[in-house]
Amino acid sequence: MRVVIQRVSKSSVIIEQTEHAAINAGLLILLGIEESDSEEDIAWLCGKIARLRIFDDENDVMNLSVTDVKGEILLISQFTLHASTKKGNRPSWIKAARPETAIPLYEKFSRMLEAETGGVVKTGIFGAMMQVSLVNDGPVTLFIDSKNKE
Repeated sequence: MRVVIQRVSKSSVIIEQTEHAAINAGLLILLGIEESDSEEDIAWLCGKIARLRIFDDENDVMNLSVTDVKGEILLISQFTLHASTKKGNRPSWIKAARPETAIPLYEKFSRMLEAETGGVVKTGIFGAMMQVSLVNDGPVTLFIDSKNKE
């Protein structure tokens, strides 16, 4: 399971020319799920995200979590995070989970992240064509892969 986490001052997702979800200060999370992902990956990543200290405290030091600042969260599914560009110039998404595997894990991820942070997680629509906009605050952008646990 891979995530790109961006600290944002605002973010939104538009589907079929209509704003589907929007947040103010918090996190935009792009989530890529692969066939071998499990509930263990979800639990580890959600715990990590809830406790990541990437928000400034009163001394302008990144010392607070999204939970501490009561930040909002927008979660977007993004299978392209599992692109393989090793061979040729056209990416392959062979490692990305098929919808029958990915959708239940995506929904479980959203619920567990809500439980870990105590807040509402807004989402896009799995598999939809989406236009995601954001104002990256900092900028702060992190990439985490549950298989590497760095």
